[in-house]
Amino acid sequence: MEVSDSSSRILAGLLEGRTGQQLTLSRRWRIETALSSVLRARRIATLDELITMLVMGNDPGLADEVVEALLNNETYFFRDRAPFDTIREQLLPDLREKRAATRRIRIWSAGCSSGQEPYSLAMMFADEPQRWAGWNIEIYASDISGSIIRKARTGRYSQFEVQRGLGIQQTIRWFEEDEDGWVVSDKLRQMVNFDTRNLLDDPPAGPFDLVLCRNVLLYLNQERRSEAFDRIGSVIAPDGALVLGAGETVIGQTELFAADRNVRGLYRLQQAQNADHRAMRA
Repeated sequence: MEVSDSSSRILAGLLEGRTGQQLTLSRRWRIETALSSVLRARRIATLDELITMLVMGNDPGLADEVVEALLNNETYFFRDRAPFDTIREQLLPDLREKRAATRRIRIWSAGCSSGQEPYSLAMMFADEPQRWAGWNIEIYASDISGSIIRKARTGRYSQFEVQRGLGIQQTIRWFEEDEDGWVVSDKLRQMVNFDTRNLLDDPPAGPFDLVLCRNVLLYLNQERRSEAFDRIGSVIAPDGALVLGAGETVIGQTELFAADRNVRGLYRLQQAQNADHRAMRA
């Protein structure tokens, strides 16, 4: 099932029109694999037949299924371990001191996919019950894909998914095994609120002390990437932090954020960071 240039352009236009995401060259190689499940479920013989049905536009549900299939939902627990180490070792101690009066920390996991990232964050707090006793930890997790959010809410993962990033002790402590795999404990699930939301839509109610938006912005064009930064910036606390993917940066993308001067891998609101710098020099 070879994907022609014309079919790729039609699919790219559909994806960008519905989600704002681009079907980059690095993603086009997986079109065949991504859409195979749609073809089987719909009993559509060829990709050309699928494209014809999309162009005719008689079945809006089919377009929704195609878009969902084309979205990249790659994730795993504690993905790219370094950001989680930075959060645990440097950001959370700082927030614990700054939020001592309210004992409340709010986190937004934007583009959370099937939930491994927000559940990893919940584990970080749950693994230290004495340190966070009496604190209100709120983790809001969103993704554009409704089907993937439904999976995240169930907290159900296969043996393969659990093994990606989790050790035996964490698995036993925070999951229950059944005949279909592993299920996240109620304690972790109660810490996370999942929602279907496009990053380019109106953002959730802030302020958030920490926003993780990893490996999402790289699928947006320059204009929409700038819009996404604006939306994040509108709900992040003045002294809050932003975490991006390893291959992402704010340089040349936005003037709202700048790299944290002291902690590698974190980004801060540039205006607030400059004000703090001036205050330290005064």
